Amino acid sequence: MLVRLAHSKRPASAPNLDHVSTTPQVIEQQRPAGSRVDRAPTVPPAPQTPRWWRDAAGALTWLSLLFVVALWVAGGGLQDLGAVGTGLTSLGRVTGLVASDLLLIQVLLMARIPAVERSYGQDELARRHRLVGFTSFNLMLAHIVLITLGYAATSPAGLWGTIVDFVVNYPGMLLAVAGTVALVAVVVTSVKAARARLRYESWHLIHLYAYLGAGLALPHQLWTGKEFLTSPVSTVFWWGLYAAAAGSVLLYRVGLPVYRSWRHRLVVTDVRAESPSVTTVVIGGRDLDRLGARAGQFFQWRFLDGPGASRAHPYSLSAAPDGTSLRITAAHLGDGSAALARVKPGTRVLVEGPYGRLHAGVRTRRKVLLMASGIGVTPMRALLEELDQRPGDVTLIYRCRHDDTAILRQELVELASAKGARLFLVPGRRRQGVESWLPESAGDLDDVSALRQLVPDVSDHDVYLCGSAGWMTAAGRAAQAAGVPPRHVHLERFSY
Repeated sequence: MLVRLAHSKRPASAPNLDHVSTTPQVIEQQRPAGSRVDRAPTVPPAPQTPRWWRDAAGALTWLSLLFVVALWVAGGGLQDLGAVGTGLTSLGRVTGLVASDLLLIQVLLMARIPAVERSYGQDELARRHRLVGFTSFNLMLAHIVLITLGYAATSPAGLWGTIVDFVVNYPGMLLAVAGTVALVAVVVTSVKAARARLRYESWHLIHLYAYLGAGLALPHQLWTGKEFLTSPVSTVFWWGLYAAAAGSVLLYRVGLPVYRSWRHRLVVTDVRAESPSVTTVVIGGRDLDRLGARAGQFFQWRFLDGPGASRAHPYSLSAAPDGTSLRITAAHLGDGSAALARVKPGTRVLVEGPYGRLHAGVRTRRKVLLMASGIGVTPMRALLEELDQRPGDVTLIYRCRHDDTAILRQELVELASAKGARLFLVPGRRRQGVESWLPESAGDLDDVSALRQLVPDVSDHDVYLCGSAGWMTAAGRAAQAAGVPPRHVHLERFSY
């Protein structure tokens, strides 16, 4: 059922959404040959991620931090706090130890380890990645300042003489300086104000320097650090953690994507314009059912068609995987997405993934509410196709600029009709000066009341969200205010 929404000019005391139910007319002559709506996807059982994976990852992180602090204590760190010079040096050592541990944990978070990825999901992983990254960087700066002041306080060479001595005479210090510069570049461009001024492609290239920074900054501690060399246990721990981080990056960011791309022989089979600013690309290959991709998930895509092919771009699947093809639909929001319109059939494709927890495997309730805004409708369209559902189980609310230009509109209408799902199109310009999931045409109607009018029993639903960061924040807040527990609200942000 398709429902168009319009706000009536009611008194402020009785805000409401007037909606007129219509029977969707499926326009057969406009349907592309081999429409995905005509073919039922091959759906494997929804992957269930054991909850203890997440608990184990968190426990290991805290245990590693406790272990490095214990190394500092065992090395006389507390006793050294009794004097100014040795106290500064001791604090520099412990901040360096914790910073090193967090930096390696940061690399592991960036390595796309499947168990970690499936346990946390894109959104939670990004938050932890940012928190750990800024914490490790600040501790690294504290380490540099404290250790330098501590050595200078006990050295006749003074401050500048100590700095020169460090850089020139200590093993690995030149590498550490270069690594620190690389990490500074990454952190500066990760600040929100700086990110807003950078294209995704530029930000992504600079962000890769985090690997270089970690690789260059840590060896000096492995070679000269007291806590790294005091016992075989500490030596094995640090070299083992370093090897695990490097090995994870090589295996999951390089080896596995190359193997999967070679194994499945991914190639573009079709490119079509959904509108002047939206492109759909269909990718074929062999044994695609063995990729384990689910509706709602995303891949990092590289189309090997010329300059820029080395940079990956995250695009969600816009149709449920059927074992023979994968489909993405992207708005032209940057150079990479705009270039999709120029991709030719036959182009080879490299992928990383599938990633993300915005799939049926996190579903805990029979009833499901899908909420999308703009291009965020693409994973919701795939979920609408794949979700196991009875008539009335699934509702899709789609915020779009114009009713008649909504992305994948006809497919959504056809799917809703075939599945017995409810489809609400909520057109209009975004509200100005307020964070809301409603358009300005909703007048004085508040977010929670509107949601309850459309889905009266929303508190009994799992809620999936996809759209801009601000829109998802407003929609998620409205869902929780309407009685949906936070654990039943599923979203992933793709803002960088």
